Amino acid sequence: MKGFVVPLLAVGVLACAAPLLAAQKLGEVQPLRAPDQIYAKTCGYCHGRNVGPIILGRALPAESIKYIVRHGQNGMPAFRPTEVKPSELDALATWIEKSTARSGDHGQ
Repeated sequence: MKGFVVPLLAVGVLACAAPLLAAQKLGEVQPLRAPDQIYAKTCGYCHGRNVGPIILGRALPAESIKYIVRHGQNGMPAFRPTEVKPSELDALATWIEKSTARSGDHGQ
């Protein structure tokens, strides 16, 4: 019976992982994300919610944003190119620089 449980467990794990494996193949390049999507999932978690400073609507220079994103500053971690692709960062920094303030944001 013990010899049967391990293969059965492996089949169960593979069956659960199959949808995930089908979504992205090893080495497959993922499409670029839109700046507002990156902001919502990565930046907006802290900025505008009393964790980090509000960055939208402040006309922050895109070059400064890119530097801080890559190197971190104070409590903000650095984000690697594998987390935010260089072309995504360029678009995000420009988007933030030209953004308008959001009335629901609050922070430092």
